[in-house]
Amino acid sequence: MVRHIVAWNYADGFTAEENRKNAETMKKELENLKGLIEGLQTIELFINPLSSSDSDLLLDSVFDNEEALNAYIVHPEHVRVGTNYVKPFVKNRKCIDVAV
Repeated sequence: MVRHIVAWNYADGFTAEENRKNAETMKKELENLKGLIEGLQTIELFINPLSSSDSDLLLDSVFDNEEALNAYIVHPEHVRVGTNYVKPFVKNRKCIDVAV
């Protein structure tokens, strides 16, 4: 199995209310990828970090293997969600992929 973890901060220029709404939409869209992409076992976007956090959003997903992760990265549904619902609203992406 491979765990794919991504953390972001909110992009500049949005109000707290806009960030909340954007995060809820991101959560729905990202989590809806489960069942659409072969090899994606679990996916969850955490949108309510504690005040001690230095990131605003955390994506935690698990794949069957590295090949499944690589297929997810270029899958049209993942690209659509990233282009329309993630990238316009975040900055400072940090990612780690690990075999588990």
